[in-house]
Amino acid sequence: MKILVCEYKQEVSSFNPVPSSTDDFSFHEGAEFLALHRGANREVGGALAVFEAQPDIEVVGGFSAQAVTSGGVLGAESFAAIAERFLGAVESAVRAGGLSGIYFSLHGAMSAEGEGDPEGLLLERTRALVGEALPIVVSLDLHGVFTDRMARHSDAVVTYHTYPHVDFRSTGERAARVLLKILREGAKPVMAKVAIPALVRGDELITESGLLGGLIRRARALETGPAGLSAGMFIGNPFTDVEALQSYALVVLDERAGEGVAERAKSEALALATDFWQVRQRLQQPLTPLPEAARATVEHHRSGQGGTVILTDAADATSSGASGDSNAIVAELDRAGFQGRVLAPIVDREAVSAAFAAGVGASVDTTVGGRLDPDRFTPLPFRGRVRLLSDGSFLSETARQRWEAGPTAVLEGEHATLVVTSRPVSLYDRSLFLAHGQDPTTFDAVVVKSPHCEPRFYSAWGALLLNVDAPGSTSANLPYLGHSRCPRPLFPLDDQVPFEPRATLFRRPRRDEVPA
Repeated sequence: MKILVCEYKQEVSSFNPVPSSTDDFSFHEGAEFLALHRGANREVGGALAVFEAQPDIEVVGGFSAQAVTSGGVLGAESFAAIAERFLGAVESAVRAGGLSGIYFSLHGAMSAEGEGDPEGLLLERTRALVGEALPIVVSLDLHGVFTDRMARHSDAVVTYHTYPHVDFRSTGERAARVLLKILREGAKPVMAKVAIPALVRGDELITESGLLGGLIRRARALETGPAGLSAGMFIGNPFTDVEALQSYALVVLDERAGEGVAERAKSEALALATDFWQVRQRLQQPLTPLPEAARATVEHHRSGQGGTVILTDAADATSSGASGDSNAIVAELDRAGFQGRVLAPIVDREAVSAAFAAGVGASVDTTVGGRLDPDRFTPLPFRGRVRLLSDGSFLSETARQRWEAGPTAVLEGEHATLVVTSRPVSLYDRSLFLAHGQDPTTFDAVVVKSPHCEPRFYSAWGALLLNVDAPGSTSANLPYLGHSRCPRPLFPLDDQVPFEPRATLFRRPRRDEVPA
């Protein structure tokens, strides 16, 4: 059997004014694509481990487009160019003949200029190329916006079960096993999907400890139980403002298990969705106003208690699609008279250029931040010393993937030490800091531009943890953002949001059900 594997992944914030382009992706094809992922802690790596353990399976390396990090909406020309290469790989595999099935590693929270459902479009066009009967299994991030178009053109969908995400590889393994069940055993997936008019953000989404975890454990039990193929919860990406943005419950069962399986899939998905809706108020992040957070940081430092204040700035989370050039917390700490040492990341290509021109050890007088998202941030005057310069290429602490921040400078001022990058890079671990000689535990305060990191990175040792209500294009203060495309009314953007749960079924015809 020949199985085609392709990948196309990006998460965007519609509120980031800086559009994404092809420059924000890495591309790989064929054998190079497979070699890159073989053994890696990613979805494709997990799928390859399953497929390549089968002696009668030939894996066809298709096309991979992997965003370097999240960002703004992808430009129309860039999406068209990447989609052409993606679909070209599918067409080549079809022309070569003998294709038995397809596995796609996608995200679900992409958005392109003029196209709010890029993944659905790719699946629709793939289906037109391969025909109605060829099985297609897709893996998605649980932050995906799971559209009807995605469901109509795939046989089964598998989603992450953890947040923060630590199950990339096992998600690929699960997707591969579902595809093999279809190919080897004749499994007949039926997908039940329930839309929930809610957007959520907060600590209760941490699956190991929060309320969402209980729902996902129920989904796991369904997936591994009788007739189970896949189940999960999509909480969407609140910052990808598109027509289908909301949360979803998904249950995929095997209709071979007997009469009534489809109805059971519907009832189980409805139960998950209803229980999610009942706790929606608790699935929100309490936030500390920016001035109050600065005062608390100052008071903690003056008290002499010691330890580090962790200031979570999820509003400028580059891994969620923000621009990364917020200086709001650093500026507010300065206004509040903070006399300790604060460590913060920031994106500012011009400030980096000034640092490179000055050289290591030299003084630099520049501004930082506020260039990419000027409606929210104002360039902050900064005077200090160039502590370190680098090419910004380093391995991430979590997946040990190479991340590219572009030319990077560490600027050391009287109270603020800034790791300034030329381009956004993911910040859901400490790797940017550590790769540039900055140990967060040695600072009095650290700005963390990620909504959630694994506890060991910050929260396990921080003396005071503050989730700050700062400006930014990925703010957990969702009504602040100004959604205009998503369905309304929608919690928490509106009051009195009705919920009338309905389950929609999706099933694909099998080979013997399609007319010759």
